[in-house]
Amino acid sequence: MSECSNTVKELTRDYPVVIEMDVRWGDMDAFNHVNNVSYLRYFESARIAYFEALELADFFGTEGVGPILADTYCRYKFPLTYPDRISVGVRSGSLEEDRFTQRYIIVSHTHGRAAATGEGTIVTFDYRANTKSPIPDRVGRQIRALENGVTDKR
Repeated sequence: MSECSNTVKELTRDYPVVIEMDVRWGDMDAFNHVNNVSYLRYFESARIAYFEALELADFFGTEGVGPILADTYCRYKFPLTYPDRISVGVRSGSLEEDRFTQRYIIVSHTHGRAAATGEGTIVTFDYRANTKSPIPDRVGRQIRALENGVTDKR
């Protein structure tokens, strides 16, 4: 394993869900670096992978309650460029009655360091009533289980 691969693994070790993707040529802007909006798309891809890891798609579909992004933040560390491969990690932070935070990291495989970090607030939303809703117990259990490296599919 290369030194860079070890660094990527070390930087993402505290994130229960990590995805890898290539930086695409189309992610670049006129200034020859990845456009700021692309970083938020990388976060979004990791967020969706996190929801998939929770294995709750059936719940969100049948109950009409699901996640909605309330806010997001990105701290850019250095500009990514094409070509590169990145690892994007996501983990949950605080878990409150109707919301939880997620923390993100984007690590460049070429440079072996974090290109950006970020955070987002996810609110549980009742799409039928068009209002926020308490986090269902099952969802809270699944988040805690994923964060602790345990799977609880009850």
